[in-house]
Amino acid sequence: MSEFGIEDLARCREKIDELDRRIVELLNDRTSVVEEIGRIKQHLTLGIYEPKREEQVFANIVEHNSGPLPNDAIKRVFERIIDEMRNVQKLKMLADDGAEKNKAEC
Repeated sequence: MSEFGIEDLARCREKIDELDRRIVELLNDRTSVVEEIGRIKQHLTLGIYEPKREEQVFANIVEHNSGPLPNDAIKRVFERIIDEMRNVQKLKMLADDGAEKNKAEC
């Protein structure tokens, strides 16, 4: 059995911190695209919730999941991400609607 020391734990935690920063960067990149999608949907007068698209996202992530995180866990993580992205779209659309109303009143 191999011996592990406190240095090994510290090294692993540093790696986790770096990965977390990368995940945050990717989530913010995804959010920027979601905001653009929201503007397009608003222009086309489409709704925010698209269950068929969500199923496509789930199929894509499951297809590309090589583990060790199981597919059902990956899907739960993305359900939360999608839920937050939907909130971003909703808030952005409301803000844009408010800005348009203010312009019209001036």
